[in-house]
Amino acid sequence: MEGNNKIFHRKKILTIFLLCAGVFLGLFGRLIYLTVWRAEHYSTLATDLHERERSIKAARGRILDRNGTVLADNKTVCTVSVVHNQLENPDEVVEILSKELNLSPEYVRKRVEKYTSMERIKSNVEKTVGDRIREYDLAGVKVDEDYKRYYPYNELASKVLGFTGGDNQGIIGLEVVYEEYLEGKPGTILTVTDAKGVEVEAAGERRIEPVNGHDLCISLDMNIQSYATQLATQTMAAKEADSVSILVMNPKTGEMLACVNVPEFDLNQPYLLQDGAGQDCTEEEKQNLLNKMWRNGCINDTYEPGSTFKIITAAAGLEQGVITTDSHFSCPGFIIVDDRKIRCHKIAGHGSQDFTHCMMNSCNPALISVGLRLGIDNYYSYFEQFGLKDRTGIDLPGEAATIMHKKENMGNVELATVAFGQSFQITPIQLLTTAASIVNGGNRITPHFGICVCDSGGKVLEEFDYPVKTGIVSEKTSATMREILEMVVKEGSGKNGKVEGFRVGGKTATSQTLPRGSGKYISSFIGFAPADDPQVIALAIINNPKGVYYGGQVAAPVIRQLFENILPYMGIMSYNQ
Repeated sequence: MEGNNKIFHRKKILTIFLLCAGVFLGLFGRLIYLTVWRAEHYSTLATDLHERERSIKAARGRILDRNGTVLADNKTVCTVSVVHNQLENPDEVVEILSKELNLSPEYVRKRVEKYTSMERIKSNVEKTVGDRIREYDLAGVKVDEDYKRYYPYNELASKVLGFTGGDNQGIIGLEVVYEEYLEGKPGTILTVTDAKGVEVEAAGERRIEPVNGHDLCISLDMNIQSYATQLATQTMAAKEADSVSILVMNPKTGEMLACVNVPEFDLNQPYLLQDGAGQDCTEEEKQNLLNKMWRNGCINDTYEPGSTFKIITAAAGLEQGVITTDSHFSCPGFIIVDDRKIRCHKIAGHGSQDFTHCMMNSCNPALISVGLRLGIDNYYSYFEQFGLKDRTGIDLPGEAATIMHKKENMGNVELATVAFGQSFQITPIQLLTTAASIVNGGNRITPHFGICVCDSGGKVLEEFDYPVKTGIVSEKTSATMREILEMVVKEGSGKNGKVEGFRVGGKTATSQTLPRGSGKYISSFIGFAPADDPQVIALAIINNPKGVYYGGQVAAPVIRQLFENILPYMGIMSYNQ
């Protein structure tokens, strides 16, 4: 019995020994596995645990005009931060940073005493100030170089270029549309800390360098934009207008050469409201004022185009064959449509005239008659064929859509008013694009600014393509429209748009703002040159001019002055040369 107990006891000891040996071998094997095969993985985890990460912004890609002039650039600035665990003299840090950064001591102290791995005190600090703070050599204070967007021409093309936010991201305009090309990829500074979060100086820093953004080359011409802005500013002051817009485009390609919306705003101070506005406003009211200030009226807003829209009615009538240039119309000063009497702007009427003279005189009853001859179905069909029911597709955000009667709600009266440019609304860019497509041979082009993306050395990385819809009108109709519109400028209502030595075509408009009877008008003129082979087309819109408000007297001279300066600059030869 005693022998059996000893044997059992030995077996028990042996079992325990084997179990312990197994556990030991397992642990030893695990240790070998972790220290040999998984060493790199756990080394990385350990490093991550004791590494503090600071972001390095990438330099944002520049925006350059068609001639290589830099319109949006980068300026080196600094970001000042503190690391709570590394501060040796918090009071000194508060005193120095509040003085150098022009911040209240209370503001700085609140952040200095905040127990976080890193607390940003201020970003977009001028480099000279950042360098001064570095020289104090304050423990726990970090000064990292950064980039801030800088616009060399301040207000120029502000509502086209747009601006960036605190993290250098696009907010409006081309800056936001082409964000993926411009933004780049941020880098990182990694510093090793001990268990208390204090940097281990001997370990130094590791840097993952940022990848800078690509440059965006656009069609806008800084010289044309500058002169158009000057003209718009002068006109706004002279006419005490609410605003003035000027669009300039290559009608063959859709490339935008200028887009002016006066008043513009300072791109380097985009949150500064003009004329001291917003001082007693709530935050919501101030934001609404800012949104209004940033708004690009040529793209984001619609208006009744008035008689400039007669270009579309005339083109549809010629294309459908319901009129020719020799068609005659009688204008007694009004026309009766159903139960409505619609007057011509000339109360005494124009009498009997051929269609070319109807356009030269901008006769409402004649164009209404063309619309009625087309009929609702045909007119609506051409409205769609010309692209007026769709957005233009311009590469700017927030393009507004055309506001038009539904076909089933159109009667003869609605058709009549649409035919001479009333009772519906379109954007200025839509009007310009459609007119360009009618006079360029019948190709519906896409207005655009973006041409290509380049690296910092100028090597083209990607070129942009834009849709073109051919045959919206025939070559014959297009040629006829060019001839008619040249006569409008040569001898008709658009004669104030005439440029000595150049063949110019165009159309005036004077439309009343809603509600009717407000006494406010919109004066506009659309012009192109040379009339026989258009290389440039432009639209000027003056909102609520005081005194004389007729488009032929207010807007046509603006395009005349514009063309007098830019046609020679563009290398367009006069017929005298």
